[in-house]
Amino acid sequence: MNIGIVYGTFHKEVEEIMLKAAEKEAAELGIEVVERVPVPGSVEKPLAAKRLLMRDDIDGVVLLGIIERGETKHGFIMGQSLMHVAMQLSLEFMKPVTLGVIGPEVLPEQIAPRLEAYAKKAVNAQKQLFTES
Repeated sequence: MNIGIVYGTFHKEVEEIMLKAAEKEAAELGIEVVERVPVPGSVEKPLAAKRLLMRDDIDGVVLLGIIERGETKHGFIMGQSLMHVAMQLSLEFMKPVTLGVIGPEVLPEQIAPRLEAYAKKAVNAQKQLFTES
């Protein structure tokens, strides 16, 4: 199984922790990460994911990131939109698109304890969905 990982760079240092955890989990599960695509934030993830899904050498895509709580509902709406688009892309391409996105509405102190777990669960979901298909 070959996957691509799309990750944000807005929270660069902590998202690199997520990326490393996802790569390690993939290696342990026998999944090859054939492409890593950094994007500025969650708005850019759907296009990057779609480009990966169009490739014959990609069996699925993991989306990693953080959507913090802000002063407005922007993050909440972004989280809902990202989840919706991920589901649409999965159905359109019949390939799993899994979310390792912390949030929306996450507080800064809630981020660190979730970094590795969210990344690992998104990769695990790839393995499970790939074997079930």
